[in-house]
Amino acid sequence: MTDIKEMLRQVSLFAHLPDQQLQWLAEQGTEVWLEPGELIAAQGSPADGFYVILQGETTWTKEVQGESAHAVTLGKGDVFAELILLLDEAYPTTGRTVTRVHLYKLTPEGFWEMLRICPSIFRSILKISAQRSQIHESVTQQQAKLISLGTLSAGLAHELNNPAAAVKRNVFYLEEVLQKLPNLALKLHEQPMTADRIKFLSDLYLQATESAKQGCLFDPIAQSEAEDAIADWLEAHDVENGWKLAPMLVMANLYPERLDEIMTHIDPDCLGSVLTWLEATLTGIKLVEDIKLGSTRMSELVTAMKSYSYMDQAQLQELDIHEGINNTLTILKHKLKYGMTVKREYGDLPKICAYGPQLNQVWTNLIDNAVDATQGKGHLWIRTALEGDRVLIEIADDGGGIPADIQPRIFEQFFTTKEVGKGTGLGLDIVRRVVVGQHKGDVHFESKPGDTRFQVRLPLRPPKSAAPSN
Repeated sequence: MTDIKEMLRQVSLFAHLPDQQLQWLAEQGTEVWLEPGELIAAQGSPADGFYVILQGETTWTKEVQGESAHAVTLGKGDVFAELILLLDEAYPTTGRTVTRVHLYKLTPEGFWEMLRICPSIFRSILKISAQRSQIHESVTQQQAKLISLGTLSAGLAHELNNPAAAVKRNVFYLEEVLQKLPNLALKLHEQPMTADRIKFLSDLYLQATESAKQGCLFDPIAQSEAEDAIADWLEAHDVENGWKLAPMLVMANLYPERLDEIMTHIDPDCLGSVLTWLEATLTGIKLVEDIKLGSTRMSELVTAMKSYSYMDQAQLQELDIHEGINNTLTILKHKLKYGMTVKREYGDLPKICAYGPQLNQVWTNLIDNAVDATQGKGHLWIRTALEGDRVLIEIADDGGGIPADIQPRIFEQFFTTKEVGKGTGLGLDIVRRVVVGQHKGDVHFESKPGDTRFQVRLPLRPPKSAAPSN
């Protein structure tokens, strides 16, 4: 035992202890040797004792959604498992040996007896525990932010891909149309054209263009029937490729009765050329409109993302709560569009002084939880109101609710409803710290099957002591 006693004396935690207490530790503990690469403890496993590293080096990692993040490296003289013994929690990280490791171990009962017999080390244990807690929290926060960023980036990329692909496709088709239009215009001008006919065609073009921009209001069956009727009319009047012209003529409201009217203003020999030219021109205009819509959608997404992250802006600023929520909904659209119904009931709110990026993280977590609770196919209500010198933001869903047995724990720092490595839980510790700790507001919830409501209240002006959350 003499060797263990001397080794423990070299550990800073025990260096000041008298021989009698060191002797007790040497007699109560056991020695453990581990080879390089061996598992010390798995994340989520219960504590089986208090450990001191006498020789060697260990590494500790935390898994979140399948991604492993380095938490801390512990070596000679360091201790571990003190925090989880004090909290009666499972290991928040996974530990493995880097080199051959020599450990000193006390059973859980021995750990508590040590604190009783050696009260002088209790303060040091608490200090170490606080430091470890900060490390675990920091790793969890950073990993959660990275996962959230990855999720948002994937969703944003998906949302950008659709309009970008549409723009690319429409530009290709527009190029084809523009190449055809000069030849069609030349063929049209080869026909006899009086001033009245030119005036009629100009009016026809303007009317058809306006109708085509508004789009077709038919359902698919009615649309198909209208196209068939126009194609039959064109075939009866010897217009080639009538089936190709019919869809755009429907969009322009050029039905058989309108085509009969057109026939009274132009020569029958001109009909094919006029309609082909008109269809190509309308197709080009429609493609330009679609390109405009696609590029506008991409611009809106980029603007929403920039506003969501408050790029190039001071963190503490006057901000519009509704704008932040709307930007969050835009960013999360990829999760909402598979059957989620969003109802916004916004009150008349003034701007508040707050930290925009952090509040957007609150809205993201609460909305994301609501989507998960309803499996993406329920209802989401977002309500806001002014309550004196505070604003109320309520986010509700009609999902299965939060089980009663876990409701008291959902704001706990390390609490999760998911398996190890599958996620960061509900993200409500982040919500609590941002709302309560940073903005000096409060957050409450009520939950039962079919009705879960989170209410966030924020002051219009946070106290001067409020500081950004890293």
